Amino acid sequence: MAPPVAQLLFLQVVLGPALVENIRNQFAIKNFRTLHVDYPKVDYAKSFQGYCNGLMSYVRGRQESWYCPKTHYVLHAPWTVVWNFCKYSESFCENYNEYCTLTQDSIPLTICSLYTKQPPTSCRYNSTLTNQRLYLLCSEKYDGVPIDIIGLY
Repeated sequence: MAPPVAQLLFLQVVLGPALVENIRNQFAIKNFRTLHVDYPKVDYAKSFQGYCNGLMSYVRGRQESWYCPKTHYVLHAPWTVVWNFCKYSESFCENYNEYCTLTQDSIPLTICSLYTKQPPTSCRYNSTLTNQRLYLLCSEKYDGVPIDIIGLY
């Protein structure tokens, strides 16, 4: 009985952190795809009064938060195109403790910006459609997957 218990303890000590890290990365990847990639671009009902108001109600619902984020970026490119940007992420961003990259090409995106003069419980957004290069966080050094957007170039 001792060898199976020792094996289980060994697996928990050695593999446990790796499994937790893998689960964390899988959640970050899914969260990125769900909240930051909208391709083809969705049309929201007129009652939302604009793309960003519809999108941000969805984002806040997914995050289960009543907090109104000040800025949110949404990419309008196929997932495979976005994924390819992290294929060769050689830079390590110490501030984020993750690998990061600057995209070589500009991609279409919408910037949702919170209106500043509104009641604190109201989340109304301005939409700006643009093409820009991005700073992305990637899950790994090579053959990584995007997990967050940290800025625009």
